[in-house]
Amino acid sequence: MPRVSYSSEDRARIRDTLMDTALELMARQGIQHTTVEQIYRAAGISRSFFYSFFPTREDLIVEALYRQQPRILAFARSLMDDPSLTWREGVVRFLHACCYGEKSGIAVMTLEEQQLLCRRMSEESYRAFRNKQQLLFSRLLACFGVPSDRDTVALFTNICLGAIILRRAIPESLPMFVPEAAEETVDFQIAAIADRLELLKARSSRER
Repeated sequence: MPRVSYSSEDRARIRDTLMDTALELMARQGIQHTTVEQIYRAAGISRSFFYSFFPTREDLIVEALYRQQPRILAFARSLMDDPSLTWREGVVRFLHACCYGEKSGIAVMTLEEQQLLCRRMSEESYRAFRNKQQLLFSRLLACFGVPSDRDTVALFTNICLGAIILRRAIPESLPMFVPEAAEETVDFQIAAIADRLELLKARSSRER
């Protein structure tokens, strides 16, 4: 069978398709259950050709998550710009979409997936990931009109990821939690996050 020659434009297009496919699958079925075979088959390429783009599955996951960040930010901005929503409704809707990523097309990591990915990342890759994560949460705060100083960004990151992880962890990873109250627990956490952001936003307005 003759070897197919791909232009740089073809390769760029295929690389984008691989990341988009990975994001779609990860959002729908979870990162843990998304395989390299599913991704390259959906993109219509071979396994060996896949690895010419991404040396490991983890490399693809990281790049796909990076690719998702501008989309998450654009989604938050669209909610803030929606005249039919109050500020609080926009924030709550955004947080809810993140917690229920499989319903809204947002790929999020479970506790186990975070642990596995971090174990397989180099120190340099881990630092780069944390820096990009910090920048995303800082821009989200700015989108919500909340001052994004270092401490606020750190707190916002933790409480958001905490709500997302808790929702995905009950009951499989946290069997002692009550599954019947899982959704109500997530709603409570989202409301608490919105309360905190609203307080910070109001405080900033008074200080201007």
